[in-house]
Amino acid sequence: MGGPGSIAPRATPQKGYLWASAALLAFALVYGYFSHGVWSVWMLGAFVIPLLWGFVPSLLEAREGKKRIVSGYLRLWGVACFSVGAVMSGVLEIYGTTNRLLLVYFLAATVFFASALICWPVKTDGDIG
Repeated sequence: MGGPGSIAPRATPQKGYLWASAALLAFALVYGYFSHGVWSVWMLGAFVIPLLWGFVPSLLEAREGKKRIVSGYLRLWGVACFSVGAVMSGVLEIYGTTNRLLLVYFLAATVFFASALICWPVKTDGDIG
């Protein structure tokens, strides 16, 4: 299972980003339900981040047929930082407080996204390994 001659389907980044979006949306809905009807825009909007910043660029990559490995990993970390920052901002907003330290998530995400854009032209034809 998974050897050189196997025909097991490979996971694609597009599926991963769609699952992340679905999980974030489900988490926001459940969290909002158990927070006695208090909702946060940050929490509800967190599912859009992997959809727009992960899924759409992955579709563009797949359409070209060439992989952008470095840019893909940097984008993945940017999506992760931005998503965690949005969820934590939503949790604190629902709780009724704020924290300046959450800015670190958004600054890190900005650095990862900017680096991914800089590395976007670098393409590879095959797998690494």
